[in-house]
Amino acid sequence: MRGERQRVRGARGETGNVRRAVRIRSSFFVYSLPYSLTDAKQQVRVIRSHPYPEDTGGSQTRPNVKQYWTHAVHLAGLAPLALLAWDAFAGNLTVNPIQYLTQRTGYAAIMLLIASLVCTPLSVVSGWKRVLVLRRPLGLYGFLYAVLHMLIFTALDFGLNIPLIVQEVAEKRYILVGTTALLLLTPLALTSTKGWQRRLGRSWKLLHRLVYLAVPLALVHYAWAQKSDIRQPLFLGALVALLLILRLPAIRRRIEAWRRTSGSASAADGSERTPARGTPRSR
Repeated sequence: MRGERQRVRGARGETGNVRRAVRIRSSFFVYSLPYSLTDAKQQVRVIRSHPYPEDTGGSQTRPNVKQYWTHAVHLAGLAPLALLAWDAFAGNLTVNPIQYLTQRTGYAAIMLLIASLVCTPLSVVSGWKRVLVLRRPLGLYGFLYAVLHMLIFTALDFGLNIPLIVQEVAEKRYILVGTTALLLLTPLALTSTKGWQRRLGRSWKLLHRLVYLAVPLALVHYAWAQKSDIRQPLFLGALVALLLILRLPAIRRRIEAWRRTSGSASAADGSERTPARGTPRSR
C-alpha cells in the first residue's frame, strides 16, 4: 500500500510540474498570466493588435490607408462645390454668373470622370490594388457635377421652358452630345451600389463599360463648346485615349508580366546583396 501511495504522489507531482511548465510557456505568448477579468480583457486587446510577441516593441497598428484615401477623394470631390459657394458668397461669379457656373460645373465633371478612369491603369502599372476603391466615389462625384451642369442649363438659363430647351438641344450639336453623355452616365450612377452589382451579375460589368463611351462624348461636348482654343480638350482627349489603350487585355497582360518580371528580378538582386543571417560579411 505504501508503494502504491508513493507512486500516486509521484504521478501527481509530475502532473503538477507539467502544468506549471505549460503555464510558464503560455505566459511567454500571452505576455503575463491574468490575475483578474480586467487583466484578461486587456491582454486579449494586446494580442489582437499584436498577434506575435516580437511586434509589441512599442509599434503602432497600421493605419487604414483605404479610409484615408476615401476621405481625400471626398474632399477633392466637394472642393469645386465649396469654391463655387465661396465665389457666390463673395460676389466673384463674373458678369455672366450663369455661364460661369455652367463652365465650372462641366469642367469639374470632366476632370473627376477622367480621374475615375485613371484608377484601373494605375493599378495595372503599379500593382497597387487599393486605388481601385476610389473609382466609384470619383465617378459619382463626376456624375453629380454633370447633373448640376445640366440643371444650371435647364433651370437657371432657360427657366425649365421645355419647348425652348428641346429646340436648343436640336439646334446645337454640342448640347446634344453632352445630353447623350449624361444619359449614358445615369444608369451607371443608379446601379453603382453592391446590391445592384449582385442583382445584375455579369451584366453589371457590361453596363458599366458605357463609361468608355460617355467620357469621350463629354470631351467632344467640351471641345465643341469652346469658341476658339481647344488645346485643353485635345490634351484631355489624348489622355483618355491612352487610358483606354492601357485597358486593352493584350496591353494589360504585357504590363502585368513586365511588372512580375521586374519584381522577381529586384527580389533576386536584394537576396544576393543581403548576406544570410549568421554568415560573416567579407571585409
